[in-house]
Amino acid sequence: MARWRNGTGTLTITDRDGERETEVPLRIAASYRHRTRGLLGQDGVDGALMITPCGSVHSFRMRFTIDVAYLDRKFNVVAVHTMKPGRLGLPRLRARHVIESEAGAMAGWGLRPGTQVRITQPG
Repeated sequence: MARWRNGTGTLTITDRDGERETEVPLRIAASYRHRTRGLLGQDGVDGALMITPCGSVHSFRMRFTIDVAYLDRKFNVVAVHTMKPGRLGLPRLRARHVIESEAGAMAGWGLRPGTQVRITQPG
């Protein structure tokens, strides 16, 4: 099991055919303080935010609609949902990580259930 730390990284999404890779800038929230803060108080996000470990999220006090992807231990996408502000997401028992981005971004990246992603963190 990788030891994640707060900071930046890259989310790499490979389409099902293996022909196209999409790289997305990623912020990583691994400490309790950064996980609880998430995207609260922000008007948008460049790229995506990974919250780890995490099995469910909420959008209370959020200023914008978000896409949420739940990932299992092996970084397979378990579910993808769009959440409006003021919602409580259902817990996903198999989820170990959550990726959040602006609404509509994940569809553009080709991120959907069954997709496997790769996350790299420098250093």
